Amino acid sequence: MPRVIHVFRQPDRFIAGTVGEPGERSFYLQAVEDSRTVSVLLEKQQVTVLAERISALLTEISRRFGAEVTEEVDEEQVDTEPLVVPLEEEFRVGTMGLGWDADSRSIVVELLAFTEEEVDESVVLDDTEEGPDAVRVFLSPIQARAFATRAERVISAGRPPCPLCAEPLDPEGHICPRQNGFHRRAVTGEPEA
Repeated sequence: MPRVIHVFRQPDRFIAGTVGEPGERSFYLQAVEDSRTVSVLLEKQQVTVLAERISALLTEISRRFGAEVTEEVDEEQVDTEPLVVPLEEEFRVGTMGLGWDADSRSIVVELLAFTEEEVDESVVLDDTEEGPDAVRVFLSPIQARAFATRAERVISAGRPPCPLCAEPLDPEGHICPRQNGFHRRAVTGEPEA
């Protein structure tokens, strides 16, 4: 069966969002254009990496091409609305691609479906017939910055980190590996009995 590539050239929305309580959240990316909505499931770490890489790419684009790229967006430019429901995931994200399309002056985000087989890099940001299903979204630099801003807020809205080990703190308690180690006895110089 040929691969399906969902392309959003002028999305109305491209957002990161979650479903569930902190500690049990499922992370989604959702693209909306006109009446078409596609949602994909992914890991929190993937959202973190995507937001960081988009910010780094925007900085590089500004440096290399002299493109006007704002470091921050106005609050009204950040989409704070919830995910569109009903939420039906198209696929779980395995591989992500990121690029700059100079013709449209857009950041291109591509999300490929998870597959057990190794993904050939040539299928990322390409229209080949073979490969996993994908979602490809074209974002203006302002839309990309707004996406990264919202994604960072979604990530930080979870459980607060432990000040010692940085692992998430659970409301019912936390076993901190930094507090659960071997404690040396004070040396007094006298032999133990």
